[in-house]
Amino acid sequence: MKIASFNINGIKARSAALGRWLDEAQPDLVVLQEIKSTDEAFPREVIEERGYNLETHGQKGFNGVAILSKHPLEDVTRGLPGDESDTQARWIEATVGGPTHALRVCGLYLPNGNPVELDSEGQPKGGGKYAYKLDWMARMEARLRELMALEMPLALMGDYNIIPQAEDATRPDAWRDDALFLLPSREAFRRMINLGLTDAFRACTSGPGHYTFWDYQAGAFERNDGIRIDHILLNAYAADLLIDCRIDTEVRAGEKPSDHVPIWAELAL
Repeated sequence: MKIASFNINGIKARSAALGRWLDEAQPDLVVLQEIKSTDEAFPREVIEERGYNLETHGQKGFNGVAILSKHPLEDVTRGLPGDESDTQARWIEATVGGPTHALRVCGLYLPNGNPVELDSEGQPKGGGKYAYKLDWMARMEARLRELMALEMPLALMGDYNIIPQAEDATRPDAWRDDALFLLPSREAFRRMINLGLTDAFRACTSGPGHYTFWDYQAGAFERNDGIRIDHILLNAYAADLLIDCRIDTEVRAGEKPSDHVPIWAELAL
């Protein structure tokens, strides 16, 4: 089974680009981020005419996540638990049945966190975007602890807005004070990894130069001035089934591209 994550940066603007990639890559399951559409306004035809089932968790003009699958989706839940006041559409879960195993999938769009606002003691300022990012990651860790107890293959896929290590940026020094690379952000990411998750891409590929995001400005893609912030994390049950994981970099050179490209993993499901 080929599973993928793609921050589409607006489904209405990128529906043609998404359709081209689906036709070329033929993934079995995809999680999308930044659909920037309500559930009702989502252009379902681009998905359904290609034989995919679709579940969305949308929001007008911002955020929004979705799961599309050639296999039936069951037990679909929307929203990250832990804060009923949080109305941002950033999390969706479902179980998909493969020929040999079922897989629990979480599609996520983790908060960016910028601008970083700190109080007089150097701590994230309450109510600020960086505090929201760290609080969201703490809620995700709590949900992950629950999911790890299911004892079944699990994949957490999406735009994490986290640069895990210096090798995951062309110019790491340019990101030192950014919410994507600040130490508390990376520590929160590492705490989740240490619960028993495998970074699927790094399990298959080492070294610098591999990115999933390039800014639209200043020829960043042409210079490969990028960062790796889209990740597929697998629990031990899923990691044992991992065959390969790659980034479809060439999608960024297409017509009207997203600023992200898909990342995919093949599992022996």
